[in-house]
Amino acid sequence: MTMMMTRSLLLLVCVAFLVSCSSQPAPKPDRGLTGGTLVFSDDFEREEIGDDWLQRSGKWRIVDGALHVQGDRNEGIWLSKNLPDRVRVEFDARSESKDGDLKFEIFNTESRHQTGYIAILGGWNNSVSIIARLDEHGEDRKEADASVEIGKVHHFMAIRNDDTLRWYVDGQFVLQYKDPKPIRGSIFGFNNWASKVYFDNLKIYEL
Repeated sequence: MTMMMTRSLLLLVCVAFLVSCSSQPAPKPDRGLTGGTLVFSDDFEREEIGDDWLQRSGKWRIVDGALHVQGDRNEGIWLSKNLPDRVRVEFDARSESKDGDLKFEIFNTESRHQTGYIAILGGWNNSVSIIARLDEHGEDRKEADASVEIGKVHHFMAIRNDDTLRWYVDGQFVLQYKDPKPIRGSIFGFNNWASKVYFDNLKIYEL
């Protein structure tokens, strides 16, 4: 085989390789980050919390167009509308305490703490972020070193369209919890232990 034929053969092999690579599907973004049908929203632009929400402590109130609480000790405030099974939940959250500790709960089976999945940004003195199943202190919880920037409005997104709950903050992936036996509750809520926090601009999309 001549040198020219060898070079031609190598060129053909390279072209074939490039064509095969270009035909591979590009990695897809996380399903559910966009799209869906808006089924509920609340911008809290009013004086009273209203009938869409259940609280027991009486500490939750609306301040300057946002839902506010401090020192609720995990009593929580719970949406009376049921979540779709395939859903994206978006909202804004801000902490004015050095402890951080922005917390929500999702797919709960009851309107109370630790009956679904618990997600906390900057918990335990703003030292760790978690997703937990039924027990925020459980050994099976997922952890990340993401933290709260005090005074900043963070944008949260929680997505589930299969057996995995995915969580994003400010457009960045934080954690996911893959559950072989997903909790099929339909209750969403905001929660709080001691920090001074605000929640706003809740939107729920069916996927």
